[in-house]
Amino acid sequence: MLLLRTRFTLAALAALVLLTGCVPIQKAAARGDHTDNYGVSLAGQQVEQGGDLVMGLSAEPDKLDPTTSSSLYTRFVMSSICEKLYDLDPNGQIVPQLATGLPTIADGGLTVTIPVRTGIVFADGSPFDANAVRTSLERHFTLKSSQRTSEMGPIASIEAPDAGTVVLRYKRPFAPITAALADRAGMIMSPVALTAKGDNFGEAPVCVGPFKFVKRVPQTSISVARDPRYYDAANVHLDTITYRIMSDANIRAANLRSGDIQVADTISPQDVDALIKDPDLRVLQSSSLGYQGITINTGNVDGAGKPPKPLDTPLGKDPRVRAAFAASIDRRTLVDTVFNNWFEVACSPIAPQTPYASPASNACPAFDPQRSRQLLAEAGVPVPLPVTLQVSNEQDALRYSQALQASVAEGGFDLRIVPVEYSTLLDVQKRGDFELLQLGWSGRVDPDANTSRFLSTTSSGNYGGFSSPELDKLLTQSAKLTDPAQRAELYGQAVQLIHRENPIVYTYRIRNITVHTAGVAGIQVFSDGVVRLGKAAFVSGREG
Repeated sequence: MLLLRTRFTLAALAALVLLTGCVPIQKAAARGDHTDNYGVSLAGQQVEQGGDLVMGLSAEPDKLDPTTSSSLYTRFVMSSICEKLYDLDPNGQIVPQLATGLPTIADGGLTVTIPVRTGIVFADGSPFDANAVRTSLERHFTLKSSQRTSEMGPIASIEAPDAGTVVLRYKRPFAPITAALADRAGMIMSPVALTAKGDNFGEAPVCVGPFKFVKRVPQTSISVARDPRYYDAANVHLDTITYRIMSDANIRAANLRSGDIQVADTISPQDVDALIKDPDLRVLQSSSLGYQGITINTGNVDGAGKPPKPLDTPLGKDPRVRAAFAASIDRRTLVDTVFNNWFEVACSPIAPQTPYASPASNACPAFDPQRSRQLLAEAGVPVPLPVTLQVSNEQDALRYSQALQASVAEGGFDLRIVPVEYSTLLDVQKRGDFELLQLGWSGRVDPDANTSRFLSTTSSGNYGGFSSPELDKLLTQSAKLTDPAQRAELYGQAVQLIHRENPIVYTYRIRNITVHTAGVAGIQVFSDGVVRLGKAAFVSGREG
């Protein structure tokens, strides 16, 4: 393995702020031009029909299978070829997409009835109806390798009483289901394609969407083409979209300036200030519902979703060592220094701008390297304690991990950095082949998907193998409730427990920064982080 052993001092990075106890982190005032800009609609603009839009994609997606995928970048591609029962609008509100209305809840939350479209077809020409929806939902819920099972809650049965209605019956109420169906759990696949492809569906996915899958060249590109069968084809303008894999942020920025690509996601804070000043480019940005964090392997021995087992490592078995690691991270100095004041500190999975946030969920463990060393001494471990962090080999992630290395050294840790290619890192976390793993989550509008998915004992997304009956109870109870204030209280209690146990150490929240050339419009980026290209177009009279 390649180990990065770069050494800094935090004094060289920035002045340190020493805090004691847990202090509330308030939503920071905008620093510079950090105003949300979700994109400009096509209304009132003269647009061209046709053309090939090229997007510089910052990482290779995993399989194009909504049931098994765990990659944000797969969501980018799937948003153009695989619509969901529900979607988000720019205000973060859930709106129907393949459904025709919001669900009706009955029987004390145990029955959820969803009206769905009829008279439309999948990209292969087969009919879309309630039976097709039921087939996809059952696959999401029951497939052994599914990443969606825990997101859908304790379902007892899925029914399709008529062509336009799907009924979910629950063992206990599950309030987050509508939000779950506004993401991959709500993506509906062609039953014909599922029968033909089975577990290999992601090699040639077939859904309902403005575009249809054409081909994939691994590590290079993914191509989609306008689907004439799409129910709203009249409002689809591009002929094709090519998602070109460009992991280097500098190369993405250079290709935007040259016009070789028209869109690029995940623009680095090192580049964005210059790009904002370019009159031929447009910068879209939004706050994030997600977080970046460091997962500590506490029990993932046999793979995520399998029963946790004890790990005989200092971090895995002793919460004092994990608390020491958390106390050794100077979040504010790191995020401001590494990311040029573009990103914000994160201390919990609950986004502070949501109605589910509270003073308890916003509280942040203090940077206290002295306390860290005291905890390590109490735990009886050698100092400095060698620990290994696997991290994406993307420049900003590596830059942060190298600065983190200096911060945790003050607290008594010898952090060894192992850069890993992004798609490989997704597999590493599922297998549990790590001690520490630095990776982010793009976030969902309902906090259940930001908490239970990663921290519930039986979840297929519990990559650290953490198990706490007390936390399981809190998260289960919060998912039964519909009142945001009641849920916020429970999530606050959950965060307090997380801060005691530190299965995940939350570090910062990005801004979703996407740049496109002035010659295209209709591109949208919301707080869920997905770059939506389905209704984009080239603007008449302007070069791409």
